[in-house]
Amino acid sequence: MRYLALFILSFAFWLLLTLDLSLASLIAGAVASLITSLLFAKYFFQKVAKFIQPIRYFWLLVYLVIFTWECIKANFDVAYRVLHPAMPIKPGIVKVKLELKSEFARTMLANSITMTPGTISVDLLDDILFVHWIYVKSEDPEVYSRKIAGKFEKYIKKIFE
Repeated sequence: MRYLALFILSFAFWLLLTLDLSLASLIAGAVASLITSLLFAKYFFQKVAKFIQPIRYFWLLVYLVIFTWECIKANFDVAYRVLHPAMPIKPGIVKVKLELKSEFARTMLANSITMTPGTISVDLLDDILFVHWIYVKSEDPEVYSRKIAGKFEKYIKKIFE
């Protein structure tokens, strides 16, 4: 079952990347997806039943909208800091306590934080994520955890756990 799930996800990703429904493209995508699923399915998808729940796809779409909006805001924030004559930065590494249980969900959160301008995930140890932040706005762990991970964590939890 996990091979089929990875094949379907890989093939759907192929179709989204190519946006081509010609026979040659479909065959190439099917072959690439088959090879991918044969090589990597044993490493992923411990509970395949999660991936056939439609509500998870709804939350994925909601998450993508929120992630896009947060990236746009962060881009403007970083651009402001770079272009401002005084360069108002207060960099630091903060320790964020995660509520996510699965390794995959934690990795997705760390990647989402890294892809947001002004932050980069430095290390992930168990349920602690260390993040370098361009402007540490608070010394209170509750405040900066909510500011950095809170936006993404609740949606990632609904999608992957």
